[in-house]
Amino acid sequence: MLWGCFSSAGTWALVRVEGIMNSSKYQAILAQNLQASVGKLKMKFTFQHANDPKHTSKSTKAWLHQKKIKVLEWPSQSPDLNPIEHLFGDLKRAVHRRCPRNLTDMECF
Repeated sequence: MLWGCFSSAGTWALVRVEGIMNSSKYQAILAQNLQASVGKLKMKFTFQHANDPKHTSKSTKAWLHQKKIKVLEWPSQSPDLNPIEHLFGDLKRAVHRRCPRNLTDMECF
């Protein structure tokens, strides 16, 4: 699984997630990567993520509120409205064209 972020100003972190991602792992990824990426923006932003349970859990909402991160409210089950789903689709097609034979080949991509 991958976690990534981008804006109209560019792309930033792309993180490979080991194992199953739960709310605490998601918050750790945000702490390590989102805040560093946002620091490069140097402008106000609104954060968008899917309505997956780990994104909407009480603890994640509390973490985002504590960090003063404004979250875009949007409908559930709407991947077509989530820009990163389109980016991941492009990435998946690009990886498929390269035909990696093992995990190391894929990580080199």
